[in-house]
Amino acid sequence: MTKKGQEKPKRAATKREISRWQQQRRRQRLFFGLGVFIIVAALATVGAGWYTTEYRPLHQTVIKVNDVSFNMDYYINMLKYYGGGQSFDYLYSMADGVVQIIEQNELVRQGAEALGILVSDADVDAELEKRGLPANIYYRDAVGTDLLVTKLRDQYFEYQVPSSAAQVHSLVMFLESESQALEVRAGLEAGEDFGTLAGELSLDGVSKAQKGDLDWRPEDVLAGLLQTSVPGEYAFSSEAGMLSPPVYDEAKTKSVGYWLIKVLERKTDSGQAHIQGILLGSEVEAQGVRAQLEAGGDFAALAEEFSQHESKGDGGNLGWVSPGTMSASFDKVAFDSEVEVGTLSEPVRDDTLTTTGGYWLVKVLEKDDARRVEGDNRSVLKSNALNGWVSSLWDNPDNKVESYLENDQKAWAIARVMGS
Repeated sequence: MTKKGQEKPKRAATKREISRWQQQRRRQRLFFGLGVFIIVAALATVGAGWYTTEYRPLHQTVIKVNDVSFNMDYYINMLKYYGGGQSFDYLYSMADGVVQIIEQNELVRQGAEALGILVSDADVDAELEKRGLPANIYYRDAVGTDLLVTKLRDQYFEYQVPSSAAQVHSLVMFLESESQALEVRAGLEAGEDFGTLAGELSLDGVSKAQKGDLDWRPEDVLAGLLQTSVPGEYAFSSEAGMLSPPVYDEAKTKSVGYWLIKVLERKTDSGQAHIQGILLGSEVEAQGVRAQLEAGGDFAALAEEFSQHESKGDGGNLGWVSPGTMSASFDKVAFDSEVEVGTLSEPVRDDTLTTTGGYWLVKVLEKDDARRVEGDNRSVLKSNALNGWVSSLWDNPDNKVESYLENDQKAWAIARVMGS
């Protein structure tokens, strides 16, 4: 009989029980190991997919400027900075432009550094705060380049622009034809006001808005203002007080053209019309071509020779045109049921299209061979000097600029921006 408080001796496990426990432990270890393997395999699969679809594409180099590389993640964020919130089509249209921005920004940074021109982190931080932008690397780079360009223009290139230069004070206007220019010139010589006529008739936006008076300008500034060197070349080679004859400018664009329209067929059910057209730069030219057509000239041949519309390569064939596709003045002739099929129209003025060519009238009021360069003129010349310097960076054979982006990668990047 066991005494009170004395423990009962433990029974020794049998060999069979020990064997069963060992088997259970082996099974537990097996199940545990199998579970860990499954988890690891699943994580590896997820990780491999993440690496393949996310990490690797985002970290691959897509742009390189000399020894500086930019990956896809950088491109996506810069695309977001310059085009965030816009449509897919808009982003796609600027996809290549953002590549060039990244390349040029880095060229400018490297070029400015070589000149000893830098922007401090504190200045970048202040500008980011001012614009309400996050202080990440992408926004820092974009804003830093903006500040750097301003510093280059207003400090470094301030000393590259001369303090004085030859300048003229001139009146200008741009007209569609030589005959119109001669008529206007006759009116000016008879005492009509240049500013009034320029404000009414000039087909150049700047001279029209300023009623012909372009103030004192260096030749380069005048050419940039008018987007052509033709009137400046006359002004700087003439004496003060001179009024020019009509000066032809072949390349200058204007927002007016004249159609010659021929309706070949009409569809009464859809309202469409099959049309041939020739777009001319002036009413006088249109009348001249029309006279050739009336005399038996071939429409397709004359369209190919004279038309400024893209259809000239197809003999002026515009195909089947629906109402509202072209301008209101075009539609008024093309879809007028009283205009018989096969009839050649009179010249139809169209202010919605751009044509090239016209005639300048230039009056030189004053000339100065060494007038002080200041105000807008100085700002323009500094910007011109800066732009020339940037162009030299691109042209420098020592600068190596490479882009590896394919179209499918751009589309993928745009999709990431749209989804963010």
